[in-house]
Amino acid sequence: MWGIQRSRYADCNGSEASEEAEVVVNIGGVKQVLHGDMLTRFPDTRLAELVDCSTKSLEEMSSLCDDYDPDSGEFYFDRDPEAFKCVIELYYYGEIHMKRGICPMCFMKEMDFWKIGSDFLDECCKSHLKEVEDELAEIAERVRAILVDREGDPDAGGWQRFQVSLWRLMEKPESSLPAHIIAILSFIFILISSVVMCVGTIPDLQVEDSEGNLAEHPTLEVIETVCIGWFTVEYLLRLISSPNKVKFVLSFMNIIDFMAIMPFFVVLVLTSFGAGVMELANVQQAIQALRIMRIARIFKLARHSSGLQTLTAALKSSLKELGLLLMYMGVGVFLFSALGYTMEQNHPDTLFTSIPQSFWWAVITMTTVGYGDVYPKTTLGRCNAAISFLCGVIAIALPIHPIINNFVLFYNKQQVLDTAAKHEIELMALRTGEGELEDAPERRGHVRGSGARGWDHSISSSSCQSDTFLPLMKGPGGGARIQTPSMATSLESTAEATS
Repeated sequence: MWGIQRSRYADCNGSEASEEAEVVVNIGGVKQVLHGDMLTRFPDTRLAELVDCSTKSLEEMSSLCDDYDPDSGEFYFDRDPEAFKCVIELYYYGEIHMKRGICPMCFMKEMDFWKIGSDFLDECCKSHLKEVEDELAEIAERVRAILVDREGDPDAGGWQRFQVSLWRLMEKPESSLPAHIIAILSFIFILISSVVMCVGTIPDLQVEDSEGNLAEHPTLEVIETVCIGWFTVEYLLRLISSPNKVKFVLSFMNIIDFMAIMPFFVVLVLTSFGAGVMELANVQQAIQALRIMRIARIFKLARHSSGLQTLTAALKSSLKELGLLLMYMGVGVFLFSALGYTMEQNHPDTLFTSIPQSFWWAVITMTTVGYGDVYPKTTLGRCNAAISFLCGVIAIALPIHPIINNFVLFYNKQQVLDTAAKHEIELMALRTGEGELEDAPERRGHVRGSGARGWDHSISSSSCQSDTFLPLMKGPGGGARIQTPSMATSLESTAEATS
């Protein structure tokens, strides 16, 4: 029996309440004696309904629990006793805290069984529950995407099927061998185009045009044209097959793709107007600017590199730390440049002519670059420089650990989410039998209907009933881990069934 003191309780008027109304419950083999006046503080809950049993029949009392012993007046519940320890806190403290190690989704089902609303959860537990719900939704979306790739939409027409097939070919290298080959070719063209752009600036490989100006070698121009042709065809095919054209056009990576293509055609149009237009100074400057924009195509590599995508996402999640670093550096640059100008302005050979001009010295000093083009010549100025680079090292080192930690957390979370989605698909196939995954119309309805919502319900129910879903928690070392009571058993059974 749990160690809960049995003492008299006071009601709202300050008078002592009676101990006669006692409720004996057996939760998963653990007996607990509860006082009725404590349970009736929340009359809408299941435990409060057990208090006044004198007016209820045996069938009504049995409907409130899994079993009832009329001789001892004991109510039996086949529930988790550890979760019940958290539930009973509501009647003592007026709020509920989830203990460490309890699955939040399973605990919510326990609260639903005891007829307790989620409003009684403490704020810290609500934030944890929201995090797990977001992870559930993300896994559900990944499961939906896998099923869409595997099954397709049987009700789609010929053009829609062609569009889906083309989208897989251009956007999902893992879907087929031709898609993998196209991804490799795209990667090669990006590298060739970047190398050609760099090599074309070497004077020894340039040729003189009719006016005596250096220009790109004709061979390099041909290679550049072929690469632009590939990028253009690739972009158009992806745009045609995109299920959401507006989202596709406004995507950051697709904007980069467009910027890598656009300069070539703008220069081609300007050239077609004749030499008179090309001789204008503004037009020449615009052409130079457009040619420089070709460097944007190097960012196309991020579409084919999960590592670059993870790094970008980790930097996004570290915007607060990066902003803090920039703030520290900005304050330091302003402070030490002003001090350096004040201490050096009386020196006859001073290199600090103004505070804005001293910003450059402060930046290269705090970042420990030290080009040596601007340096202090007085004793006080050198002391100021020493303090500035020490402060710069400290300011740069402080946010490094949080940024690295965010990267590791994000990377581990993505790996665990991918693994959880794959396990869900495998376990789903094992439960439904081989081949049933393609013949289940209700699951296709989930995929075609409300996006990830249908799979949210499916995954949530399976996780709490058969422990097939793998909820995510943060491990003690800061990384993500899989939290499930029967993880090892599920994986072993999966391996045995597969073999």
